[in-house]
Amino acid sequence: MSDSEQNRFSARATRYARVGANMGGVAARIAGSLLTGRSSEADRRNAAALTRALGGLKGPLMKVAQLLATIPEAIPAEYAEELRQLQSEAPPMSYVFVRRRMAAELGPDWLSHFGSFEKEPAAAASLGQVHRATLPDGTPLACKLQYPDMESAVEADLNQLNLLFSLHRQMDRAIDTREIKVEIGARIREELDYGREARHAALYAHMLADEPLIRVPPIIEALSTRRLLTMGWLEGEKILNFKDADKETRNRLALAMFKAWWHPFSHFGVIHGDPHLGNYTVFRGEDRVPAGINLLDYGCIRLFTPKFVGAVVDLYKGILENDEARMVHAYETWGFRNLKKELIDVLTIWAKFIYGPLLDDRTRTIADGISPGAYGRNEAARVHQELKAKGPVTIPREFVFMDRAAIGLGGVFLHLDAELNFYRLFNTEIDGFSVDTVAARQDDAFGRVGLDRMSAV
Repeated sequence: MSDSEQNRFSARATRYARVGANMGGVAARIAGSLLTGRSSEADRRNAAALTRALGGLKGPLMKVAQLLATIPEAIPAEYAEELRQLQSEAPPMSYVFVRRRMAAELGPDWLSHFGSFEKEPAAAASLGQVHRATLPDGTPLACKLQYPDMESAVEADLNQLNLLFSLHRQMDRAIDTREIKVEIGARIREELDYGREARHAALYAHMLADEPLIRVPPIIEALSTRRLLTMGWLEGEKILNFKDADKETRNRLALAMFKAWWHPFSHFGVIHGDPHLGNYTVFRGEDRVPAGINLLDYGCIRLFTPKFVGAVVDLYKGILENDEARMVHAYETWGFRNLKKELIDVLTIWAKFIYGPLLDDRTRTIADGISPGAYGRNEAARVHQELKAKGPVTIPREFVFMDRAAIGLGGVFLHLDAELNFYRLFNTEIDGFSVDTVAARQDDAFGRVGLDRMSAV
């Protein structure tokens, strides 16, 4: 075994030991609760213990846990509520390590490529950290540098995902989570490849080139590698700073968010799977008025087949026109199997909730009078109870981030208390839709940036 292989093996073994030790104690507690009988109080105590264990680990497993907390019914409600409180506060690399990592990516003279490079990171997250820098001509940059040996950490942590899901299957058999696990693993592994993220950013720059409400950072290819992504720095402010802005501003930002998610999906079969509040900021126009959003992170991007996009449109029109055959066709195209009428009815409860604002031809808020804290809760509870009696249902992997994006985007609209005609916005995006047109656009756009259309699964 070479020195590098030995180092990777040692790092992975160490990670397995730490993860296993932290998770093992929690697993024992949960197993004990299952033997003696579950209760909400026991679930809350065990969920708090799980959160403490994951919070101590940092790194990729925390990212996985945060993903799970935002996927409806992937884990019990008590656990989701606790895991949502996790924050990515990974301790940053010291500048000594940063210099080594930068030299490994760009060579020993790496600093000569920059006019300036800040020693302290501007942000530190679960897989890497961002440093502000400039080109020799003063152009501001963001350098996203991956932590060392993240591949070993990710594999060690994803292995523990089996434990999380096996425990869930024992606690609740309404949802079969095996495909969710596969999907999360695939997306997390993709996030390690900054070369792919650079292609995703270039794809978004192409797809949104004619949209003045949205800015995409330019990629500096000469200063980017598989583990270093150098982009133009986009100045912006946190979107939550505008919760109390005037209605025109809040609606403008909500409109930008809608276009940023639904235009790429409906026209190119591409969706941003992580509408997290930290993944976009607000830029101001020349008059200092908030003008739109900066879309910053392109690690969690999901490419879909044109056929899948067609099923999204089919389900929408099936609900709108009360066409059950079209709805069933959509579910089956998405990958739901062995659907009986009872399960179709249950799935449609959730579909009508997700599509609800798009079915209503009037200006409205996303919640339409329902308090933000209760939004979706009754529907989720009803679906879960019905699936306990009539399920289980296996959630297709393609569905996972589509659903997550819709929920996350709805959360942004709730924060902004925006009032838009979502029906007209959506119908504008799907006007003239055809599967063949999406396929042609994918061939052109994916080819431009070096992505394989066959990777859309």
